[in-house]
Amino acid sequence: MDSPRRPVTLSGAVMAHPKRLKEARLLAEADPEGRIRVTTDPEPEGRPTALRTALVSWGCVAPDATHHLVLQDDVLLADGFYEQVERVASRVPDEAVSFYAGWEARNGAVARLAALTGSPWAYTLQEHVPCQALMLPADVARGYVRFQEEHGEGWPYDVVMQQYLNSLGIPVRFTTPSTVQHDEVPSIAGNSYHGFRQATLFADRAEEPATYDCPRFPVVPFYQYGDARCAVRRGTEWEYLETERYLRREGLLDQCRTAYAAAGPGALPERVTRAVWATGFALGVVTAGAPEPDPAVAAAVLETLVPGGLCEEYTAAELLAMAPVARDLALAALAEGRRAESRPVAPEPGAARLAVTGGDARFGGQLARLLGDLGHRAEYVPGVPDAGDLDGVPCVVHLGSPADADLTDAVLTAAGKAGVARFVLAGSAAVYRGSPEGPVPETALAGPPADPVALGWWQEEERCRQWGERTGTPVQVLRLAAPVGPHAPAGSAPVEWVHLAWTRHSLTLNERRAHQILDYRDMADAIGAVLAAPADRPVLNVASATYTEEELADLVSDVSRRTPREESREPGAERWTMSTDLITAELGWRPAASVFEGMRAMAQWYACDIHGDYDVP
Repeated sequence: MDSPRRPVTLSGAVMAHPKRLKEARLLAEADPEGRIRVTTDPEPEGRPTALRTALVSWGCVAPDATHHLVLQDDVLLADGFYEQVERVASRVPDEAVSFYAGWEARNGAVARLAALTGSPWAYTLQEHVPCQALMLPADVARGYVRFQEEHGEGWPYDVVMQQYLNSLGIPVRFTTPSTVQHDEVPSIAGNSYHGFRQATLFADRAEEPATYDCPRFPVVPFYQYGDARCAVRRGTEWEYLETERYLRREGLLDQCRTAYAAAGPGALPERVTRAVWATGFALGVVTAGAPEPDPAVAAAVLETLVPGGLCEEYTAAELLAMAPVARDLALAALAEGRRAESRPVAPEPGAARLAVTGGDARFGGQLARLLGDLGHRAEYVPGVPDAGDLDGVPCVVHLGSPADADLTDAVLTAAGKAGVARFVLAGSAAVYRGSPEGPVPETALAGPPADPVALGWWQEEERCRQWGERTGTPVQVLRLAAPVGPHAPAGSAPVEWVHLAWTRHSLTLNERRAHQILDYRDMADAIGAVLAAPADRPVLNVASATYTEEELADLVSDVSRRTPREESREPGAERWTMSTDLITAELGWRPAASVFEGMRAMAQWYACDIHGDYDVP
């Protein structure tokens, strides 16, 4: 319900680099009341970062202000923008408000949904806050400086802002259409490699909206980095999954593919055509209950689909040439999706039941859903289970950890009382630490290893094996390479390096070291392959790919932020890798997921989702 107007006193600033003082002054002078200051980078010759200027821009809130607005110097304003700012501040005085949603962002996809459903507002996803034009309540704005000084740690400015607002539980809404446009100028902060960036939908005149009611969409299809994906809200968490996986769960994938085949080949590359169709179809599915969208608005927002999804791969001219073709394809898919009949897929009555235990609840829940996609009736059991939690469950998949041996013991006890018929321990390749160079087979460990970390994992395995011998229950151990993907366990090189890259720390590389990683989807597929076969093999190695230090550093830079590197020649760097020949030969399992996508999903989660989310009141 719309709230009454409250009195507003506005102050503001334009974040500017000295090279753009002219543009910044024009933005400030556009305010007829003269309330906007130009604030400049106090160290313009330093390493490019918006954080230095942010401290100045958010540190100049007027003493009598109720709200503070900060603009970046590379934006264009719609006519009537400052009048709109005052109206919004008076109607939603306690929220953060952004006036821009870029076509390359997940929040740009939220803006697309808002436009298709006729809503002038929407709440953001768990993603960096759109900071091109951001207004905060004055007291909130005054607190930002201390937060950045204490918690900034080199994170990108828009991520620090997201962390800050999350810590206060303040929702971020943005207007649709955007009344701020991203100007076509090179990024001083070093973000030009992100490509041509514009608003999902821009209006050159800021009009009074029909309502200030603001939805948060439970499912958001988006096209980003060339991949068609969906954000699905689960409580206060978001699950990000391939759009085709989402459609399969809803019983709509066959309808989508049939309609795609009937549409015939398009003029765009096949991978683009498929992704655009899937995105348009999913948009139709999730907006089917809303009135038919305005044709002009639908065409406008779907014309920005390909420019946003491929802006890092193509030039602006190439994107603009592709956009109309993609628009027409997406419009056809949108119509098909709105007509589709959803039939959510339920496991077959005879499908295998299994419980996932241990580990982080979000990672475990994600794994259970992925196993559900394989036809299992899988459920994550959080915390310490008892026999009742596992009653009637023939198989347990336990995410082990030497740091939580008591939990493993409790799970084994509960499994024994419940009469579980099979136990799978998701262990770690770290059990091989200290091994000689070369592919290490499952038979390499004849006894306890000397390395203390490896010994902890070996003891975790032994605990499960001995329980199996006592109870007569088949136990299988999967020695997993470092998992990558959302909610990936901490402590591995990929997670640590993503943290270093996001926080602008150098990566220290040793050319002798090698890394194996396991995509979270490959992990689920490998467990599925194990469960589909007799429990004949007590130990299996599982990995998606192997990288040198340099190759892994390149991958981390591509999915997060480009970062400097240093060389190290410390003695004792381990170059061993696991052999995965056995699971391939015995079970026919091979890695199939895109590790690049898994790494990017992990990097995005680590930058944004790991720091928590807020619930909208």
